[in-house]
Amino acid sequence: MLFPIIMAGGMGTRLWPLSRSNYPKQFIPLCGEHSMLQETLLRLKGLAHQPAMVICNEDNRFITAEQVKQLHIANAQILLEPAGRNTAPAIALAAFTAVAKGDDPLLLVLAADHVIQNVPAFHAAVAQATVLAQAGKLVTFGIVPGHAETGYGYIRRGEAVAANAANAPEQSAQSGEQSTYAVAAFVEKPDAATAQGYLASGEYYWNSGMFLFKASRYLVELKLHRPDIYQACERAVANLTADLDFIRIDKEAFLACPDDSIDYAVMEKTQDAVVVPLDAGWNDVGGFAALWQVATKDAENNVLRGEVFSHNSHDLYVHSDDKMVATVGVSDLVIVNTKDAILVAHKDCTQDVKHIVNQLKAAERTEVNFHREVYRPWGKYDSVDNGQRFQVKRITVKPGAKLSVQMHHHRAEHWIVVAGTALVTIDGKDQYLSENQSVYIPITAVHALENPGKVPLELIEVQSGSYLGEDDIVRFSDKYGRV
Repeated sequence: MLFPIIMAGGMGTRLWPLSRSNYPKQFIPLCGEHSMLQETLLRLKGLAHQPAMVICNEDNRFITAEQVKQLHIANAQILLEPAGRNTAPAIALAAFTAVAKGDDPLLLVLAADHVIQNVPAFHAAVAQATVLAQAGKLVTFGIVPGHAETGYGYIRRGEAVAANAANAPEQSAQSGEQSTYAVAAFVEKPDAATAQGYLASGEYYWNSGMFLFKASRYLVELKLHRPDIYQACERAVANLTADLDFIRIDKEAFLACPDDSIDYAVMEKTQDAVVVPLDAGWNDVGGFAALWQVATKDAENNVLRGEVFSHNSHDLYVHSDDKMVATVGVSDLVIVNTKDAILVAHKDCTQDVKHIVNQLKAAERTEVNFHREVYRPWGKYDSVDNGQRFQVKRITVKPGAKLSVQMHHHRAEHWIVVAGTALVTIDGKDQYLSENQSVYIPITAVHALENPGKVPLELIEVQSGSYLGEDDIVRFSDKYGRV
């Protein structure tokens, strides 16, 4: 049976300012009502599989858990990486976890940030790959290229291999199944002329970063070609611990693990790599131009999201989370307006957004990591305003949720309830607040906030003091394990 492994790490820097390190693209509904992670999970429906495992980093664990819960998916596992070490170690963690249970499933390795428009074609390719993986092959899915793309790595196919254990390649072709090939080479991102040659030859596929193989086969190949990664990951999963919805590994052991991709560590070295062609409307949404390509367009070839008005403008991608945006007489632009940043770029240059991100990192700007609206396990807050010695936040607490019992050394807080009911505890004394009521929390007072009701609690928080950073929080207890 398939064991889906969904890798949900990465920052998606080429989609800044929509994508930030603490809320990257895989958690954003870029192409529909569901986030890309949720679309990946929903894409598994119709395949016979075990509960999926999502691998994510520590900072994104609560977002991941919340989005899985929204789909009412039972028994999904969330494995936490203490730090990013690329795909080869991440897959090794999943493989070790699987075989430790006395099982040897087929690992279906997927990225959480891909678009696949033709799900039946994807399922057909997985079925074709399953036979090969059961026979001990390490399968990668090669995307049938639609144009000469310079932003992807490529796979050069070799000799055809049987797509069905009982059939020769010719018989498989006669039955309507697409041929499967040995992998001749993995190729780095080409220049435009080389990419055009790849397309014309018909022998190259885009490297999708999706795989299917037995857990044990992957570990055998990893141990053979990268024993250092194998040993570090083996130590890291030796003492798994459960933490709420999450699986934790040995942090120190994993931090000692080398950083490497599955392509370099295993797939380029193994003698058993095969490629199954996939033509299913795939896109890794690596930038705004790619997002424009897969989105529904209006009569002027524009993609307009949010409160956007356009006149005599065409081939635009405009996204507004906040203010109204108007365009007049422009074309081939990407305009992204969030609550705290605006991006304007030519559609042909959107891959260069990462250079802006690098500048922001060098300037230590918080916009690299955080949106103005920040999600927490209990809800979210929006930093509405701030200045010298004050900050104003709009806080939303989910029904039944509770913030940690905490205190601050440098700031006092005023809470004004806008909607719902709040249970406030200050120095051991409880009080209920309803709409239009407020309370004052002095500096060093031990306090907590809870929503005892059935509807979201909305309140305005006004902080004042000499230091207003999020690290001025001393937690005494927390239902989400953050103490």
